[in-house]
Amino acid sequence: MKPIRAIAVLPTLFTLGNLVCGFFAIVVLSRIERPNHAQFEPTPRIEINMKSPSELRETARELIHSDDPTHNLMLCGALILIAMVFDAFDGQVARITRGVSDFGAQLDSLCDLVSFGLAPAILLVKMCPQFTNLHSEAIWSIAALYACCAALRLARFNVESDSDDDHTKFAGLPTPAAAATIGSFAMLSYFLRNEAAIVTHENFITYDWWMQRIVPFFAILIAVLMVSRVPYPHPLTQFVRGQRSFAQFVAIIFSLMAILIVRNYAIPLLCVAFVLWPPLRSGWSLVWHRRSRQESLF
Repeated sequence: MKPIRAIAVLPTLFTLGNLVCGFFAIVVLSRIERPNHAQFEPTPRIEINMKSPSELRETARELIHSDDPTHNLMLCGALILIAMVFDAFDGQVARITRGVSDFGAQLDSLCDLVSFGLAPAILLVKMCPQFTNLHSEAIWSIAALYACCAALRLARFNVESDSDDDHTKFAGLPTPAAAATIGSFAMLSYFLRNEAAIVTHENFITYDWWMQRIVPFFAILIAVLMVSRVPYPHPLTQFVRGQRSFAQFVAIIFSLMAILIVRNYAIPLLCVAFVLWPPLRSGWSLVWHRRSRQESLF
């Protein structure tokens, strides 16, 4: 056994920031009692457009320490997204500071299992109270499947990755993107449920009914894609490295404007698009090549 001589401080701090966010996401979820439909009635919106910093701090404190389940779901989703930001930059910081090491890689996977494996699995149960009450065994089985697939995905990545990888593609859906998709639905639920409280109660019931029945099955698809071999791009690496054409740059500008217009729906839409587009593209390519091969035989 070789003892560790030195540790890269800055990348390790980013990695531990990921772990802390995942830990507090689980703590926030623990404040939600056994799910039931009455807990998730529409709640009054908490306004954040304050005039003074002291009022803004008070509103943030009220939101963080709230006992309302919907607020806690939104806070958990936000913590998972912040953990994803830490995870996205710790590798970049390690390469910039020349602090890449086996210790950092192993620590990163351990932290990812908490933030992107356990936290979203528990969130899945808490954010679907009706489904949990009707199919408690099913929802816990789905959550356990998600956590197991996340662990398998991280273990496979550790075994197969090496120093020669260019870090531009992943084999299978990355665990941060999978967790961000689950977390984005929790944040969307906070917005829609508060909007429904302002508009009509019927809108809230309709959304809640659909969300609680779609998200668990979508989580199964996410779990399967994590352990699949479908190639997924590394967004940060591919965006930072190299140059883009003028048309691509214009497309990026229009995409950012669209995100600002539908900002409350932007994160879930982007996450779902990132999850579904690579397998759809791979499936279409497979069908196209098979059809071309059959036509060439004739």
